[in-house]
Amino acid sequence: MSLRVCLAGVTGWTGREVAAAVRDSHEFELVAAVARRAAGKDVGEVLGWEERAGVEITADPPSALCRAPDVWIDYTHPLAVKDHALTALKAGTRVVIGTSGLGASDYEEIEAAATAHGAGVIAAGNFSLTAACLKHLAGIASRHLPHREIVDYAHAGKPDAPSGTAMELAEYLDTVAPNRIHVPVDEIVGVPGTRGAGIGGTQVHSVRLPGYVISVEVLFGLPGEHLTIRHDAGESAEPYVAGTLLAARRVGDVTGLVRGLDRLLFG
Repeated sequence: MSLRVCLAGVTGWTGREVAAAVRDSHEFELVAAVARRAAGKDVGEVLGWEERAGVEITADPPSALCRAPDVWIDYTHPLAVKDHALTALKAGTRVVIGTSGLGASDYEEIEAAATAHGAGVIAAGNFSLTAACLKHLAGIASRHLPHREIVDYAHAGKPDAPSGTAMELAEYLDTVAPNRIHVPVDEIVGVPGTRGAGIGGTQVHSVRLPGYVISVEVLFGLPGEHLTIRHDAGESAEPYVAGTLLAARRVGDVTGLVRGLDRLLFG
């Protein structure tokens, strides 16, 4: 039996790619969609499909939940996604979060709600399979290399900084091994902010310029040598589709929060 999906952010850069994959899959059925500016229109009409989808877009999450989806997939805005997740969990719907910009405290609240309602959430700052491999490999390296920093790159219009990928990576690495900084940031002579933001003990630097696509790199250094592990995304949202659908398949086996696609791939 197909999994019933509500896709929030269906008209967005990633949402439209996920919607097409759901449409073409025998495992999923798109039963509801959320997007503020396209409310009242058919998904297929808005996304330029050859046929209407028979699913009317709504701007109201509770109305979408009335369609009884099994899974709520969210690719909306960082300011909206937490409320969406909490609303879906209260309705007994499992949640997949692909929107970036949430921090550790947001996820603590989401995890508490998921546990209280006996439902599952799988969230990732990046659902790309190669980005998941970067996180996993960086975790291995951090056990042996005690000095690290993270740089993330994106186009000038990206509203969140750091990226969800960089945020998730920094918080994860802090759970693996402590980071050593030779000169504490508060002892910097000059402008301390140029050393980036401290997230989980790691300094993170965000570049936002025209002409850049989404990338993240973690830099490890030792005297006389250094290691860079880098992930580069292309200009389409295709890399995020497979991981999103994998999470949608697996979220039914989860109670509480699983954060990171790498957890699904590598345990």
